Amino acid sequence: MATMQKECLRPLTSAERSELERIARASSERVDRVRRAAALLAVAEGRPFLGAARAAGFRSGTGVANLVRRFNRAGVAALRIAPGRGRRPTYDAAGRARIVATAQRPPDRKVDGTATWSLSTLERTARREGLPRVGATTIRRVLHDAGSAYQRTRTWWPTGTARRKRKAGVVRVVDPQTEEKRG
Repeated sequence: MATMQKECLRPLTSAERSELERIARASSERVDRVRRAAALLAVAEGRPFLGAARAAGFRSGTGVANLVRRFNRAGVAALRIAPGRGRRPTYDAAGRARIVATAQRPPDRKVDGTATWSLSTLERTARREGLPRVGATTIRRVLHDAGSAYQRTRTWWPTGTARRKRKAGVVRVVDPQTEEKRG
């Protein structure tokens, strides 16, 4: 026997009904939003939660009950994915900025034990400087997102820049077409 419906769907306004119908018919809309809209419209027509779930492609009436509860509080915004899904970022913007700043400064030969950065030496230095659980893969991803690429002979260096020897000394050269080349 099905469980009782604890919370009924509140009456839909004409704007909400037209928006739900538009979303349920749209072929370019996300599938999860279409299913949620179809389930809400089925409940609004008087179907029980389990019948609305089957009509919309849900497995159980509990999901529809939770959707109805969210719709009663938030309106059409309940069709979006609820916050809190997925893994939270381990490092916030400040932690990522610290990783990038560490990679952009030249290593101290005595403290860091190297003349050029590698992922493992960056990892050791970042852990020593307050990011105790950072790994090499995270460092690589953060630096790649920041626009740096690993250069075999020059350690991590911003994409589109190079060091060149000139008579006046070593200079930094920037390629003006970097963004076009990256696509």
